[in-house]
Amino acid sequence: MAIVKWSPLKEIEEIRKEMDRLFEEFLSPVRRKRAVSSEGIISPNVDIFERGNELVIQVEIPGVDKQDIDLTITDDRLIIKGEIKKPEGVSEEDYILNERSYGPFSRTINLPADVDKSSVKANLNNGLLEIVILRKEEAKPREIKIPLE
Repeated sequence: MAIVKWSPLKEIEEIRKEMDRLFEEFLSPVRRKRAVSSEGIISPNVDIFERGNELVIQVEIPGVDKQDIDLTITDDRLIIKGEIKKPEGVSEEDYILNERSYGPFSRTINLPADVDKSSVKANLNNGLLEIVILRKEEAKPREIKIPLE
């Protein structure tokens, strides 16, 4: 076993490099990259918003075909699964730059209690999966006039 002399200056330099990297990552205009778990499962980027009486969920999955997507609702969760396939005819050696992630993807979204799970509609257009779920009628805010006596 070799003995290595400890150098506090070297550790400070490593910390400085890591801080520079973190600031660069934080301040860069690039949006959040897709997260990949330790098991290699991709977590695609998602936007969730309300549009009138609808809950709209948009999922970025460019290059994925409809038949490679599985949507399931269980209890109060929407589970989105599928696979982003590598282009055919391109081997690892052919790549000059490879920033895209390939493999299985999965995203689980907790749904609010006031959605009508039987009203789910999904559409895939230009790599954007849009899932629309209607709110239940009884969940809509109602105005009740209270007469004064």
